[in-house]
Amino acid sequence: MDNAHQPVVAARSHALHGMVVSPHTVASEAGREILRQGGTAVDAAIAVSAALSVTYPHMNGLGGDGLWLFYDAATRQVYGLNGAGRSAVRLQYPEHNQELPQRGAAAATTVPGAVDAWWQAHQRLGKLPWAALLEPAIGLAQDGYELSPSQSRWTQRDWELLTHDLGAAAVFSLAAQPTGQPIKNPALAEVLQAVAQGGTDEFYRGAIARAIVDYIAPLGSPLSLEDFATHQSSWVDPIVTTYRGHRVYQLPPSTQGLSVLQILNLLEPYNIAGLDQVDYYHLMVEATKLAFRDRNRWIGDPGFSDIPVERLISKPYADGLRSQNSPSLARSEPLSATGGDTIYAAVVDRQGNAVSLLQSLYFDYGCGVVPPSLGFALNNRGSLFSLDPSHPNGLAPGKRPLHTLIPAMALRHGQPRLVFGTMGGEGQPQTQVALLTRVLDLGLDIQTAVNLPRWRWGRTWGQPTARLALEGRIEPAICDALRQRGHQLQIEADWSEAMGHAHMIQILDDRFLGACDPRSDGVAVGV
Repeated sequence: MDNAHQPVVAARSHALHGMVVSPHTVASEAGREILRQGGTAVDAAIAVSAALSVTYPHMNGLGGDGLWLFYDAATRQVYGLNGAGRSAVRLQYPEHNQELPQRGAAAATTVPGAVDAWWQAHQRLGKLPWAALLEPAIGLAQDGYELSPSQSRWTQRDWELLTHDLGAAAVFSLAAQPTGQPIKNPALAEVLQAVAQGGTDEFYRGAIARAIVDYIAPLGSPLSLEDFATHQSSWVDPIVTTYRGHRVYQLPPSTQGLSVLQILNLLEPYNIAGLDQVDYYHLMVEATKLAFRDRNRWIGDPGFSDIPVERLISKPYADGLRSQNSPSLARSEPLSATGGDTIYAAVVDRQGNAVSLLQSLYFDYGCGVVPPSLGFALNNRGSLFSLDPSHPNGLAPGKRPLHTLIPAMALRHGQPRLVFGTMGGEGQPQTQVALLTRVLDLGLDIQTAVNLPRWRWGRTWGQPTARLALEGRIEPAICDALRQRGHQLQIEADWSEAMGHAHMIQILDDRFLGACDPRSDGVAVGV
């Protein structure tokens, strides 16, 4: 799971007319080519997303979801798009004492939303022809791409899971080979060609939907053709708070975006630059615990429950919470385990439009089921539902589960200045706050902010309690001091992929700067 060796750390990229950053080099190049053709940031982002669906199929794809933030330079507005799928209308509640399935077709309970999110984004903010945006991805699937270290590593790790499904074993057998092997996916190429020609009708109301249902329904999935035919992404108003003179934007529930805003509100009175490293880590973790307590209590599909978002992200509310933290003692806080293997990408264009997006299957290779004629894995996002029927995230038909995907932007004087995000489940809010505090409080450049050692507080699957995971580059003396304050530590590799792939674009008055995470296989490329 962790990178075995220290990666080559590239310097930040800079450009005059646009910037693209993603976790796979050829996907970033696909986005840059669309910008060169005169496409908007949205056009380029769709090309990047489609290319990543081919080259990073262990973390995202047509069987997953997509959540987006847009800055539209023409209207000077920030828009949100929730491209998460809803649960099957014929969803059955588990029997007494039975847990929700995590893997297998029975875990495929929510409609894949990524393709409709591409379509909705293009219809509203795109410029180039729809089919042109999928051409790079089709070429990669048809002609092949070089197997990345990440896909090789995760495929080998998940091979036993994949062998339980005939489609998954057939499609991804070559990906279990050493890094650098050429990989093709002709079935996925045909699907992308069909979507390029027929749009979302082909995916949700045509042969692709039928092929999905025909394959997974006999294996235990409750998804039906009706679920696919009625799916549509939702345009939503982002939520926002202020921090160090910037307006920080997040998606509202059903995502965990308000956790970032809460943490920033809790941190705002502190002189972050004046803290030593032990105090810095301690403060970040303790603020996270308070925010996650509210997340776990309140967040679900707002169509099914009332969520007091404005109160939870208000400054007075943070003032009331802040006193619960001790400057010298870690609090014990229960936390349910969440996974999250995802991709993050960002694009800005010469007109000043910006896109921040995440796509995900939830777990690595999702539920582990791949319709062989289609070539992509289906997500298992529905396994994050709660079995408490009174909880906002309680399991119910036709409902979106809590989503960990949270693309972000920070604006100053009405203009985007930072476009950023990361993969990594509940690590996403923590890494976003790390990036912001390092740039806005500590004055670091964006590549340094991405490169520095990271932390992640939480509980992973199989652990009885939440722990504070730290990258191995953090000094032993700092680790010892944190243990003395009561933190249970888990030391990760020096450059741990478990900490997520974080990327940033900084928009200055005369140029764009891009930072790609060396924990990924990607690059920031400019125009």
